[in-house]
Amino acid sequence: QVQLVESGGGLAQPGGSLRLSCAASGRTFSTYGMAWFRQAPGEEREFVAAISRMSGSTYYSDSAKGRFTISRDNAENTVHLQMTSLKPEDTAVYHCAAASGFYGLAELTTSHTYPYWGQGTQVTVSS
Repeated sequence: QVQLVESGGGLAQPGGSLRLSCAASGRTFSTYGMAWFRQAPGEEREFVAAISRMSGSTYYSDSAKGRFTISRDNAENTVHLQMTSLKPEDTAVYHCAAASGFYGLAELTTSHTYPYWGQGTQVTVSS
């Protein structure tokens, strides 16, 4: 079992940046694939970015590619999402998710793969 706590959300202006963090409990963090998903009001949860458990390979949604960077610090049991060039359409609650085991790209980008979720952190992009 792993518990996830997100932080770093808030209000940003269009074109601005935010850095989200997700702190995980447990001693086997390095064995978990990690991801960020987001959910805007009235919308379904959507994939943003993922990082694999071993190779640290990263995957991004088309909307995140080139603007967001996911990274992990296994020593600190933390995964980060650096968001730049923010747009109003990035406004959503951002959730961190974790899954142990080996998964391919298609699975890592699918919410059903992840049994562990944080409560989320609100990101609002507005002038």
